Amino acid sequence: MQPDIIPKKIAPKGMVFLSRLACDYTGVWTNRKERREIRLNRGANGRDFMILNRRSFLGTATAASAALSAPMALGQAKPRVVVIGGGSGGGTVARYIAKDSNGAVDVTLIEPSRKYYTCYFSNLYLGGFWEFDALGHDYGNIARLGVNVIHDWAVGVDRDAQTVALASGEQVSYDRLVVAPGIDFVEGSVPGWDVSQQSLMPHAYKSGTQAQLLKHQIENMREGGTFCMVAPPNPYRCPPGPGERVSMVAHVLSEINPTAKILIVDPKENYSKQALFEEGWERHYPGMVTRIGPDFGGENVEVRPDAMEVIIDGVVEAVDVCNVIPAQKAGKIAELAGLTNDSGWAPVLPADMRSRMDENVFVLGDASAQGAMPKSGYSANSQAKVVANVIRGELTGSRIFPARYSNTCWSLIATNDGVKVGANYEAGEDQIESVSSFISQTGEDAELRQQTYEESIGWYNGIVADIFG
Repeated sequence: MQPDIIPKKIAPKGMVFLSRLACDYTGVWTNRKERREIRLNRGANGRDFMILNRRSFLGTATAASAALSAPMALGQAKPRVVVIGGGSGGGTVARYIAKDSNGAVDVTLIEPSRKYYTCYFSNLYLGGFWEFDALGHDYGNIARLGVNVIHDWAVGVDRDAQTVALASGEQVSYDRLVVAPGIDFVEGSVPGWDVSQQSLMPHAYKSGTQAQLLKHQIENMREGGTFCMVAPPNPYRCPPGPGERVSMVAHVLSEINPTAKILIVDPKENYSKQALFEEGWERHYPGMVTRIGPDFGGENVEVRPDAMEVIIDGVVEAVDVCNVIPAQKAGKIAELAGLTNDSGWAPVLPADMRSRMDENVFVLGDASAQGAMPKSGYSANSQAKVVANVIRGELTGSRIFPARYSNTCWSLIATNDGVKVGANYEAGEDQIESVSSFISQTGEDAELRQQTYEESIGWYNGIVADIFG
């Protein structure tokens, strides 16, 4: 996930340059092998549950990791892979190609931030269950595998010449390109709000300091004040994310400002884990949360940041803190590279996440339009392992395995009250399709909910180890 990108001028061949520059950095270290495992434990109540931790998450990798790359001919130049974006998708694919090709592929990762802060678990930071610094991860271990890490902006892609332009003025050539830029916001989707207003009404839906700003505003609300969330329309990053955020805000307010109110303005008829969240709000925060859906004007909303007002179907509501989560689209570089369609997302082939616009380009994670998989960190990580196997196979002659995808999204409602939803996926004829799914149930006992929360902690530690090493 990259900070907001605003193009300033357009050069020949569609090359677009951005106004904000970042310093360049390159790091190369030696290779290091790692091992991960998964173990299945039985809980005290007799239920089986997965224990995921830093040493276990790599066990979810496909069998592709075991395949050995074919030797290259003497004197042959290494094939070049460039990855744009160092998050859950980009970081994973860069790391896996470098690790599993045993140096046979030249991998470059382009990411402007020297430290990546995950959006997942930022809601737990808002709720006081997670430290902000624990969200941040650097690229040292990825570089030690031999990945050339460049901290700069990718500002354009020439798909004919197979080059990526950097804000520094340099160009990087590729044989295969992976684009994993996360999301950007649809301009004008919430009238009265744009990114210039994010200091008054934060979105906190990209990595970085927005979560810190929103937490500060929540903790300094006046007594009995109103927190308002303007929820996004489908599709958007992390479908259960807004519901979990409301839960974490309610948790904080119930402790420090118990007479405060929460107002959700939502354009959607329903949302992920709705029954679970509403059950939890009634149990833990009775009378605090009110949701206005499209039947009552939730799809007709505008904001006035300077006055701290929200207008819902023509009715003005004064609020104290407003979290605006706008409509979303693929990160800007995907659009500049000509990889998106009218939906704003980048269509891909379900079997390998290959762009429908260019056979040498793959689009991962939130930016892709792939079918049934939600836009989540787990999805991006799962897709990246498929792509890493395909690219390594095409460039080195190693075995390519059929695509298998998976996802799970955990949410915390209150202390030790965790819930989850997930599925397994396969490539259908036209899109990725769900083949099995599961979801927490209303009325579950406290022990199971605590196990689900603890499982989520193991998953977080495992996935960041899988991505960043």
